[in-house]
Amino acid sequence: MRSADRPARKQPVPHKTPQCSGEEAAEAVFGSAVAAFQAGLEGQGALRAEFTFEDVPAPKRLAPFAAATAATVRRDDADIAWGRLVLLYDPAAPEGWHGCFRLISHLRAEIDPEIAADPMLGQVGWTWLIEALDARTPGYGAPSGTVTRVTTEGFGGKEEEPPIHGYEQRASWSPTAGEKNKSPGPDGGDPAGLDIASHVTAWCDSLAAAAGLPPLALGAHALPGPARAAEPRQRGRR
Repeated sequence: MRSADRPARKQPVPHKTPQCSGEEAAEAVFGSAVAAFQAGLEGQGALRAEFTFEDVPAPKRLAPFAAATAATVRRDDADIAWGRLVLLYDPAAPEGWHGCFRLISHLRAEIDPEIAADPMLGQVGWTWLIEALDARTPGYGAPSGTVTRVTTEGFGGKEEEPPIHGYEQRASWSPTAGEKNKSPGPDGGDPAGLDIASHVTAWCDSLAAAAGLPPLALGAHALPGPARAAEPRQRGRR
């Protein structure tokens, strides 16, 4: 039989090693970050009896991946401060983030009239966050935010109610593994190097300061308790 008449042999299909897709890899990175985020919340909940945390829906348009928590500070059977912390992750490292991760915070607290009248309230309130980030975290970049004082007065049927004075802080920053308050360039592929849990601790420090609670000592840890089954946690994703 001539070679031209021979049936063509099937070529062997080359073996391909399964690899994670870009989306799968991003989900794994975000999963590690959320685990650290939740570990930070659990640690603070064990140390701060006045704090309670609750998973809440995360914004869907700010980043491909997001998780959020809400905090309430209670003292003497009354709620005195509230907070919300959002963890964002975008593998594309958006311009201005200095990395793939970004944290967004919103704090509210009732304050005394004397504090509300202090002209330095804005500067002092911002310092609560920056000093906490300096003390607790390995690094952060591009901090930005506002501090607002709010006075609520009653009129008509509520005119006899005393004015209520409040403090609000809105802030965002990027966790980094480098120097604090610098612009190290894209950073954040490995959540372990960013120590997300330490940023949760810093956020709780600033919320405690707004609520008038004493700060926790550096290095404070909760005593180990009995083992318990892990509770399911929500993970937000667009």
